[in-house]
Amino acid sequence: MFIDEVKIYVKGGHGGDGCRSFYRDKYQRRGIPDGGNGGRGADVVAIADSNLHTLLDFRYRRHFIGKNGKHGSGKNKKGRDAQDLIIKVPCGVIIKDARTDCNLAELIRPGERIVLAKGGEGGSGNSHNRTVTRGKQGEERELALELKLIADVGIVGFPNAGKSTLVSAISNARPRIAAYPFTTKVPVLGVVERGDFSFVAAEIPGLIEGSHQGRGLGIRFLRHVERTKLIIHLIDMAATEGRDPVVDYQAINRELSLFSKQLGRRKKIVVANKMDLPGAETNLIKFKQRIRLNIYSVSALKREGLEGLVNEIKKTLMRINRTRNR
Repeated sequence: MFIDEVKIYVKGGHGGDGCRSFYRDKYQRRGIPDGGNGGRGADVVAIADSNLHTLLDFRYRRHFIGKNGKHGSGKNKKGRDAQDLIIKVPCGVIIKDARTDCNLAELIRPGERIVLAKGGEGGSGNSHNRTVTRGKQGEERELALELKLIADVGIVGFPNAGKSTLVSAISNARPRIAAYPFTTKVPVLGVVERGDFSFVAAEIPGLIEGSHQGRGLGIRFLRHVERTKLIIHLIDMAATEGRDPVVDYQAINRELSLFSKQLGRRKKIVVANKMDLPGAETNLIKFKQRIRLNIYSVSALKREGLEGLVNEIKKTLMRINRTRNR
């Protein structure tokens, strides 16, 4: 099950109380203050983990409360600090304050971390004639976690354009495939390997007109395209659903631009799929007359033209990586 939105409650542990204690022996009738300080409460810490790809674990556990610090004791013994409570989250997660909707952090790379709720400081003991104080309470927050998948390539297109077939043909992903729209209801990640070069491709479930406004599950799916370096715009050139390929192309481009201007300008490769079906060649000629771009013709089902497409994706990604590394 793919979960990409969840709300959680976090609370740091309370600090331990300081101790009021006096050392007495036969020479010290009045006693010497020797109460130790309380220990610090546990922080609640989120750490990005590359082995996680969904927020599913948070569906069953949404409250994270750190342990309290130990109280101080006599003989100047400080209470033990509580061990931090670690929460592992997928790379690409956005952490927001649920009440203000303010972004607190984005954890992109494995090992990146943020303190979600600080533990309370321990109280002071009465050693050195200090005033005895109680430990402070830990911070508490309600947080919203949103996941944006981290992939090199995003495959977009109308429902039933053949995205699942394409991603299964070029990668190790095995999405559900059927001859009806909206078969895929969650993004699917697949690793494509060619020699010493590999990249991650994400199949984005079928977009429709109005996706940028949340129609269908539009916004939930569109945000997963934001971090991709390259977009594969897949078009059903055989028009098996009775739509016009040119209108489909323009509609998806419009949805990307309306959702994010930056996303609308993202580098794209246009792919004409289902070229093995009747009418596809005629539609492709008409398409090229209207859309003057370099178009890759493939049949994902018959696995025709895929090597040329993958090689072009590889070359384009390498150029993008060189540009970003300058």
